[in-house]
Amino acid sequence: MIMDQGTVLLTDRAWPDDTVERAVIEGAGFRLVSGPPEPASAAVIDALVAEHQPAAILTCWAPVSAQAIGNTDNLRIVARLGVGLDNIAVTAATDRGVVVTNVPDYCVEEVSDHAVGLVLAWTRGLIVADREVRAGHWKPAGARLRRLSSLTCGVVGLGRIGSATAAKLRALGARVVASTPYPPADTGGVPIVGLDELLAGSDVVILHAPLTTSTHHLIGARELELMPPGALLVNVSRGGLVDTDALIASLAAGHLGGAGLDVLEDEPAVPAELLEYPGVMITPHIAFSSDASVVDLRRSAAEEVVRVLRGETPRYACNQPSTTTKHGVSS
Repeated sequence: MIMDQGTVLLTDRAWPDDTVERAVIEGAGFRLVSGPPEPASAAVIDALVAEHQPAAILTCWAPVSAQAIGNTDNLRIVARLGVGLDNIAVTAATDRGVVVTNVPDYCVEEVSDHAVGLVLAWTRGLIVADREVRAGHWKPAGARLRRLSSLTCGVVGLGRIGSATAAKLRALGARVVASTPYPPADTGGVPIVGLDELLAGSDVVILHAPLTTSTHHLIGARELELMPPGALLVNVSRGGLVDTDALIASLAAGHLGGAGLDVLEDEPAVPAELLEYPGVMITPHIAFSSDASVVDLRRSAAEEVVRVLRGETPRYACNQPSTTTKHGVSS
C-alpha cells in the first residue's frame, strides 16, 4: 500500500457526505480533509489551505483564489468537481506549475435532458398550467401552447453537452442551429451561424457556453432585443452569461416570452422580479444532477487527484503549467 504522501483538501460539496471522495483518496494512501459542506468565502478557503498545506484541492463551488494557491508550497493539483472553472484562479495555478482538472463528461445526458425538459415545459405550458390548477383554476381555453417541431432552437456552445441537446431537439423535430467559436469536426448536421444570426432567427435560445471574461453577460440588452418577440431563453450553464437586469427588463417590456434558468448570477439569491412572470421557470442549479452522474463526478474528480499525486498524467488537464515547477515537472 502507498504510504501517506500528502493531504487533499475537499473545500465543499453539494451532497450529504464525503464517502466517495474519501474512499478513493484514502484508498490510495493519501489523507482527506473536508472543509464546510456549503461553499465558504475565499478568505475561509485561503485559511484552510494555509492551515493544512494540501498537495491537492478538490473543489465544488467554493472559490480557490490566487491567494489560496499561493498559501501552500505543496500544491500540485486543483481538481474541479464539475465542468466550469470560473471559481478557480486558473492563471495563478498555471503560473505556479499547478495542474487544474475538471470532469467534462459526467453529466452530458443530465444537462442536455434538463435543457430539453425546460423547452418542453415551456412549449406545452406545463409549469403555468400546473400552477393554475393548484390555484383552483381550470381554463383549458386559456392555454397558449406551441408545437416544438415548428420552432427553431439556437444552441450557443456546441461542445459535448450542446451537441447532445441539439441531437435531442432534432430528434423531436425541431430545427436546430448553433453558434460556437470552435465548431466540432462533426456538427451532427447542425448549421453553424454567428451569434447575432442565431439570436435573430431562434424561437428558443439555449446557453451551453462556459463563463469566462469574454462570455460574461454574453446575453445582454442588445442580444435580447435581437431575439424574436415571445422567444424563450434557457440557461443551464452559468448565471453570469446573462445580464439579469436586462433579462428582467425584457420580460417587463413583454418582449421575451419566457426564461428557463437553472443558474443565476447571484445564486442562491433569486431576484424577486423574476418570480413575477409566469413564463419564468427556475431550478436550483441541479441540471448536472442524477443518482448516476453525481457518483461518476465524485469518483472521477478524486481519481484525477490520485493520478497527479502519483506522478501520472491526468485525463482532463485544463491548463498547461508554463514553467518547470518545484515538483520537477516541466511543460
